[in-house]
Amino acid sequence: MKILVTGFEPFAGLDVNPSQKIVEALARGSSARSGIEVVTEILPCAFGAAGAQITALIRQHRPGAVMSLGLAASTPHIRLERVALNLEDARIPDNRGDRPLGRLIDPDGPLAYWSTLPLEEMLGALKGRDIPSAISNHAGAYVCNHVFYTARLEIERQGSDTPCGFIHVPLLAEQVSPATDGQGGLTLGVLVEAI
Repeated sequence: MKILVTGFEPFAGLDVNPSQKIVEALARGSSARSGIEVVTEILPCAFGAAGAQITALIRQHRPGAVMSLGLAASTPHIRLERVALNLEDARIPDNRGDRPLGRLIDPDGPLAYWSTLPLEEMLGALKGRDIPSAISNHAGAYVCNHVFYTARLEIERQGSDTPCGFIHVPLLAEQVSPATDGQGGLTLGVLVEAI
């Protein structure tokens, strides 16, 4: 089985995006074992470009599962996202200067998509390893949510039942500072283990 795992480039003035570091670590350690191939990709932090890229990746690879990762700098734990909203509403511009306010991702699409990943089982596995984690009700309205929604939309259009969802990760331990309000603080090793 092929699993597609994506992360994002840095944004909002950060030098490092933990989701990118996780995906790079998975790519370095990836080898087909037990019949599982991990395909990794770093997405641009830009609404249109990221949506187009996740759609193209799903079409190209026809993965057996899709798991996208992104940074939630205000959270101290792993967040398993339940819902993707058909909404783009940005408090800051993306990396290409786009700052939508109350825009639909797809005017003909449903209002939301549920994650089809086994969130409760995933949460149990994380808690079993003492990794700070929780289920979150939705992925916000920034580029992370856009990618989650667009991936689910493409999978639905294909008539597929491919499991798909989104996970937000906190800042790396070394990124925590007074400027980040002391939030975050997991090491890259713990984040890679979690994913």
